[in-house]
Amino acid sequence: MKLYTCTGAPSPERVTAYLRHKGIAIDTVEVDLRAGAHFSDDFRRLNPYCTVPVLQLEDGSCLWMTGAIRMYLEALYPEIPLLGTDDRQRAEVAMWQNWVEFNGLYAVMNAYRNAAPGLADRALPGAHKTVQISALAERECQRYQCFLDDLNQRLDGAEYVAGDDFSVADIDARVSIDFATRAIKIQPAAEHTRLQRWYKRLGQQRAFS
Repeated sequence: MKLYTCTGAPSPERVTAYLRHKGIAIDTVEVDLRAGAHFSDDFRRLNPYCTVPVLQLEDGSCLWMTGAIRMYLEALYPEIPLLGTDDRQRAEVAMWQNWVEFNGLYAVMNAYRNAAPGLADRALPGAHKTVQISALAERECQRYQCFLDDLNQRLDGAEYVAGDDFSVADIDARVSIDFATRAIKIQPAAEHTRLQRWYKRLGQQRAFS
């Protein structure tokens, strides 16, 4: 297998942290997003939607959504489960991971991509050009602030985002927070005490150590 990635980009980091935590070694290829390498003909043959990460399988076929990549790898490498261990837990992890992705990661992504000068015609990731909407960037910053408030509340009595065990929901929440700190300059506030404790505890996990 081969993983096409871009160091520092949030969605590739969601897979990289997953691999690091489980101790899985996969050959990687860096895709230079700044240079537009993901729009090249060669890359389009791997993923016509021009996004990373992409996992190329042994038969040459490709998986190009983060959730699909992790689901496939979890089936191959079930040790140190990060997607749940039974039907109920898998559903809980999926629910909270989707909540984090929609309310956290997408909010940061929309806020950043609708304001960054270098993305004037790339407000959405993918193969098609999309104009920026400045009002949307402002709204998504507000939505992300609500996400931090809600996550702090969720962690009242819960060790991790999806319950008692570390999971991909925690990985995606941590990646979202780190991305927001860099991209839109919004960090958890002092009053987010439960979130702050959770964030510090995540530093002890292999995914982020």
